Amino acid sequence: MDWNERFAGTEYLYGKAPADFVARQAWRVAPGSRLLSVAEGEGRNGAYLASLGIHVTALEGAANAREKAEALSRERGVPLEIIAAELRGYDWPEAEYDAVLACFIQFADPAFRAEIFDGIARALKPGGLVLIHGFARRQPRYDSGGPGIVEQLYDLDLLRDAFPRWEILHQADYDATIDEGPGHSGLAALVDFVARKPVR
Repeated sequence: MDWNERFAGTEYLYGKAPADFVARQAWRVAPGSRLLSVAEGEGRNGAYLASLGIHVTALEGAANAREKAEALSRERGVPLEIIAAELRGYDWPEAEYDAVLACFIQFADPAFRAEIFDGIARALKPGGLVLIHGFARRQPRYDSGGPGIVEQLYDLDLLRDAFPRWEILHQADYDATIDEGPGHSGLAALVDFVARKPVR
């Protein structure tokens, strides 16, 4: 998929409001914390989190998405550091962030996903939080979004296995109606996962 083409135009593909998961779980990240948002897209989650006093760094490869994220941060009057970065082969920092958000990043095949998850673990400080939200494996039965490729979708066993020995703070696999712009709309199968990196 050409994400730059997908994010073309003035419309926000997934809307300007944060994902419901982000709004519900943001209380876990203290103001002043450093958060990395992976494949941020058009800025809806990053701008919201920045409005709460969180220092957000957003990774995004598509120039059109970055432009919209910058515009949204200006519209909201919040600082948002946006880094032009492709995730494949990205040089993840070491223990730099208090939290990492990965919201609907299901463009990755299993091998690429493992690379991303390893990078997330590396980027988090000991005791830091990973917040993951995406479509569950049964999502192809719905027409509300997602890649339609089961191998790229989540279940809780997959996420628990990806972050072994981490303290799980929240996990859920459920169906809900989403209304996130034209890209995500309707009944969807969803997975939430929040876990704390071991201190040692």
